[in-house]
Amino acid sequence: MHSFDQLSKQFIEKFSTDHFPKQPSSLYEPNRYFLQLGGKRVRPVMCLMGNELFDEINKDAWQVATAIELFHNFTLIHDDIMDKAPLRRGMETVHTKFGESTALLAGDVMLVAAYDYLNKISGKYLFAILHLFNKTAREVCEGQQLDMDFESSKEVKMDDYLHMISLKTSVLLASSLKMGAILGGAGERNQDLLYEFGRKLGLAFQVQDDYLDAFGDPEKFGKQVGGDIKSNKKTFLLIHALETASAEQKKQLVTLMNGISEHKVEHMLQIFKECKVGEWANELKEKFIEEAFNHLEDVAVLSRRKEPLKQLALFLTQRQN
Repeated sequence: MHSFDQLSKQFIEKFSTDHFPKQPSSLYEPNRYFLQLGGKRVRPVMCLMGNELFDEINKDAWQVATAIELFHNFTLIHDDIMDKAPLRRGMETVHTKFGESTALLAGDVMLVAAYDYLNKISGKYLFAILHLFNKTAREVCEGQQLDMDFESSKEVKMDDYLHMISLKTSVLLASSLKMGAILGGAGERNQDLLYEFGRKLGLAFQVQDDYLDAFGDPEKFGKQVGGDIKSNKKTFLLIHALETASAEQKKQLVTLMNGISEHKVEHMLQIFKECKVGEWANELKEKFIEEAFNHLEDVAVLSRRKEPLKQLALFLTQRQN
């Protein structure tokens, strides 16, 4: 069994090959630029780990992992356009550097490249992998649309937010693991348990992300805290605060969200603290981690084979950046 770090190094080495034709360079260079920005490559490595949980890594798993990473980067390029984000990982986003129209096409052709890699896998697995890949791609788009819808919604219920996060963030983690399990020859029950492990892990990861944006140490977090508050983003924290605040606190929250105050972040955080939002978020995160581990525990393989996935889960949900 390999650790996440070991598989990550192997994947990054294989992924560093060129995925695009030379011409027209005005279309393909933006994608080369974006891929060299790096990233943790978590999703493709989860596919490899899902495979290795059940059997030696199938050569097709490298093709599927590459397709997953290209798909993920396609979503990031388009997300940056929708969010009007100027930077990603401290560097100019594709649409900022090359223009919006080129960024749209670059993202599109990144998705096409992902399908080229899927097309290389054995016919034995092709239908199951394609079916899950397409289902996941559709769900990620649905999640992104719901996220945009929520921006203009006056009220978002916790269940609706959970559903959106599950689609936007969790299903790709879950499906990466399940695709690996399919390639490792796992039975349907084990595939589904691993999928649920990944889905709950994704929810815990998002709770941690929302928490760090509000309460993280700026030096460890790598960016100024309170970005979600400034942009009135619906998060686990804000939704819970609105659901549990007193009438007066709720009135203050709404006023802060609708106004422009230089002290907006500190006033919102004060109300969050009064509503014990931070403690609640940590409890919710622990609940999702526990549920994730219960699903992993039920997977019918030797416990020691699950250890790398447990370590990865703790790394993703206990990070400070």
